[in-house]
Amino acid sequence: MDADELVQSLEEVQKRKQMELPSRLRPYFDKIEMKNRAVLVFGPRGVGKTTFLLSRFTERKVLYVSADNPLVSTSDLWTIAKTAFVRGYEGIVVDEAHYAKDWSIHLEALYDSYPGKLVIASDSSSLVLRQGIADLSRRFSRVQIPLMSLREYIYLRDGILLPELEPFSPEPSAVKEIMNGTNVLSAFEEYLERGFRPSYMEWDFREQLEHIIEKTLHGDVPFFVPQISDIHFRLMNAVVGFLAISKVPTLNIERMCRDWGIGKRKLYELLTVMNATGVIRIVYRENDNRTFSKGEKIFFGDPAFYSIGTGNIGTRREAFVAQSFEDAGRRVFACADERNGDFFVDGKIIEVRGTSKKPKKAEFVIRDDTDLPHSNSIPMWTLGFQY
Repeated sequence: MDADELVQSLEEVQKRKQMELPSRLRPYFDKIEMKNRAVLVFGPRGVGKTTFLLSRFTERKVLYVSADNPLVSTSDLWTIAKTAFVRGYEGIVVDEAHYAKDWSIHLEALYDSYPGKLVIASDSSSLVLRQGIADLSRRFSRVQIPLMSLREYIYLRDGILLPELEPFSPEPSAVKEIMNGTNVLSAFEEYLERGFRPSYMEWDFREQLEHIIEKTLHGDVPFFVPQISDIHFRLMNAVVGFLAISKVPTLNIERMCRDWGIGKRKLYELLTVMNATGVIRIVYRENDNRTFSKGEKIFFGDPAFYSIGTGNIGTRREAFVAQSFEDAGRRVFACADERNGDFFVDGKIIEVRGTSKKPKKAEFVIRDDTDLPHSNSIPMWTLGFQY
């Protein structure tokens, strides 16, 4: 198959994918600005990166290339893009970029050699830039697509687009509109179980949970961890299994290293990449700048992952709070003193409290047992309306 035939085949794949785009797209997509002609789009698997890229360029002649397509491995990105540009394409979109051989060299060369063309790439982690050549990170702007919010979940499920909220000072009229528009507590419970990725709504979400974790650990992590072996995969699976059932959101590093016969440096390296690819979420104390640190708390990156085990309800609550604030663009730290609160967000001490949890000394209390904001009490569901 020569280059022209390959591009023709990729055109057919693109057309089929665009014909299957859902009628409702994530509202978050409308917030994304792509002003630069070179952009890296990243985010966890299943959040809609491919859907976003295919939908964003339906009105422009831009070739979509999925680098994990076996057809692509028969050539290289430079040849594919050059052929597409000769055929009149305005640009190229490379999905799952790290699967392509020498992807960073080719993307840089395309950017420099075709100054009028769009060069867009996507991947599951921003680590992809660090693994590329240094000049690439200076050329490409970054766009992150977070996990789906409760507001977006309700829109995709029911077609109702409700207003956004600022959890620390919610607008009463917006709260009223949301309460009148849907059974928000019922939707929130459903969302916590299966609402963080659009793909969960397509087929058996429990099967998808396991598929996403497995694909990330075995398909993504090896690209960022040199000299990875079977024991490292089994160790990462053990981390996932432990977090799924543990009541305490942390790991005993010394014991794990001893039990699995690996060094601390390697374990920290694995945890760093698991964090960067969205399998886990490490929450540090403020000013924790240690090279090797497990942070103060370790949660699943996606709170829905707790559905695969018997994880503590309180841990899932905290995981959601950390995820929702971080994905809304806020810095989240663990409190230096647990007696005062659980998290430190935007200079505010936050406590995450269930019905049976003893009160702390926090400025704001996030609760899952109330539906309306009152004083310093924040209903947990409101965190799902930040975007």
